[in-house]
Amino acid sequence: MPDRLNGRLANLDWHSLQKSLDEYGFAELPSLLHKSECTEVINTYDIPDNFRNTIDMTRYRFGVGEYKYYNAPLPTLLQQLREGLYPELAITANRWLEQLGQTATYPPQLPEFLDHCHQQEQTRPTPLILKYEAGGYNCLHQDLYGSVYFPFQVVFALNQQEEDYTGGEFLLVEQRPRAQSRGHVIKLNLGEGLIFPTNHRPVLGTRGYYKTTLRHGVSTLKSGTRYSLGIIFHDAK
Repeated sequence: MPDRLNGRLANLDWHSLQKSLDEYGFAELPSLLHKSECTEVINTYDIPDNFRNTIDMTRYRFGVGEYKYYNAPLPTLLQQLREGLYPELAITANRWLEQLGQTATYPPQLPEFLDHCHQQEQTRPTPLILKYEAGGYNCLHQDLYGSVYFPFQVVFALNQQEEDYTGGEFLLVEQRPRAQSRGHVIKLNLGEGLIFPTNHRPVLGTRGYYKTTLRHGVSTLKSGTRYSLGIIFHDAK
């Protein structure tokens, strides 16, 4: 199964994905994970040793729901997703830096980037699994865990909207300078993923590129149980 996932990662149409990231700020991945793989990830949820921390969203006023950060070493499937998606996203990340007049700094492979995180005392893994029941939601936020962060992250739907739950759409809101915010409502089928910015993105204006800030969240779940997997590339303090 790990080898087959590597093949699917290698066959992604990165030309189209990078074009979407440049034009819209996000890109939808096809059904990269099979149902059996999604079930495998969901089944990790109730095994305490898999996780370093559990967050009750209500306690911190993040929303209503729960998420858990995985321990190191990560499950094989999560590690493959993290390592397999990073190189092409690093290409886009460096292009975005250059568009904003900054020096390209992201190394071509994930271990080199994580070494940089660890030098800044960001050593805790950040991939996570999220669970929402009816009435649950996630407030708009950003996943920044220290001074070093990677400009993209990826979320995967682990079960099927309209079958396992209703509501619970992914929300992405872009705050534009001197203009009202723009929102996107994105529905993902089981196994599909979404690449989106962690903090901001460059947008081409009449005077060159400028930054817009993005936040993401989840709309209120109407019924059922929703699971999703978050792949964050930087580690946390």
